[in-house]
Amino acid sequence: MHTRINQIFWAALAILLLSGCASVPSEDRIVREAEVALVRFLEKDPDLQRWLDNAYGYAVFPEINKGGLGVGGAFGHGIVYEQGALIGRASVSQATIGAQIGVQAFSQVIFFKDEPALRTFQRGNFEFSAQATAVAAASGVASTTNYEGGVAVFISTRSGLMAEATVGGQKFSYSAFMP
Repeated sequence: MHTRINQIFWAALAILLLSGCASVPSEDRIVREAEVALVRFLEKDPDLQRWLDNAYGYAVFPEINKGGLGVGGAFGHGIVYEQGALIGRASVSQATIGAQIGVQAFSQVIFFKDEPALRTFQRGNFEFSAQATAVAAASGVASTTNYEGGVAVFISTRSGLMAEATVGGQKFSYSAFMP
């Protein structure tokens, strides 16, 4: 049974990754979309400005598309900042298994408390269970949220509806911008 679940998990992830990789946005487009996403986050909770000002770095994923029916997955592109300067691109993939149905698009911001947390992300050693770690952006939430393991994650639903009780996680990849 465990082997079958693993096969389903990796098959769903492969399909999602192949569909996500087919349309890699240009650097200019992803930067513009990330800037718009940050404005939306700040509109929902102005206290996020403190996170932007004080974090060592952060990654912005303007749109992550997610879907599932028993087995699910998500994929999105983003950009990464270090001490306010744009330094690279990132992608996120997510695979889940469990009771779930629906489709959803959401934005995500990951704040890195210090240089070691950002370097861990850049090396591709960064993954976590999004359901357990992310905080929904809403007025006042940023002021009561703390770093956990050197990171803090905020999400904002853009569209769609997803009902789920799943097990899974997000995996990230990073590539530096070429000068």
